[in-house]
Amino acid sequence: MNNRLRVLRAERAWSQQDLAERLEVSRQSVNAIETGRYDPSLPLAFKIADVFGLAIEDIFQNPSKGVSQ
Repeated sequence: MNNRLRVLRAERAWSQQDLAERLEVSRQSVNAIETGRYDPSLPLAFKIADVFGLAIEDIFQNPSKGVSQ
């Protein structure tokens, strides 16, 4: 699953550890999500969206769906 987590985190000047603490997960989990090695559970995806004040769809995108124009 593609995501904008790294960009959103960088825009706020947060380290992976900063985000991990806000999400109550490990820094390794944040890294794995950012690099696409791990897809978050739905509850974690909602928590990520809440932390950034965005909808889940604004952060995560299904790579099998085409981009609509």
